[in-house]
Amino acid sequence: MHMKIEATSTLTDRYQTTVPDVVRKALGLGRRDKLRYILLDDGSVVLRRDEDADPVVAAFLAFMEREMATHPERLQTLPAELRARIEALMIDVDLDQPLDPADE
Repeated sequence: MHMKIEATSTLTDRYQTTVPDVVRKALGLGRRDKLRYILLDDGSVVLRRDEDADPVVAAFLAFMEREMATHPERLQTLPAELRARIEALMIDVDLDQPLDPADE
């Protein structure tokens, strides 16, 4: 089942706009979150929450960056056997394709 939400906003003289409340709630947006705009061939635009904007992921990545800079001696290579096991579990997924043709 597809959900359809329509909302409008106005561009200011500085090309800024407010994301309507209904869209913010539907996307789970909070202050300082980043948005991703995807322009499709037909001229429509897909607006998504930028996955990189997750504050938990951002905090974790910042922690990892600090640790690697502070303690480079702790870095280790991944054993070849473990890497091969991980690669055997990986599959290619097109996240833009519906899981089921009936979902189109």
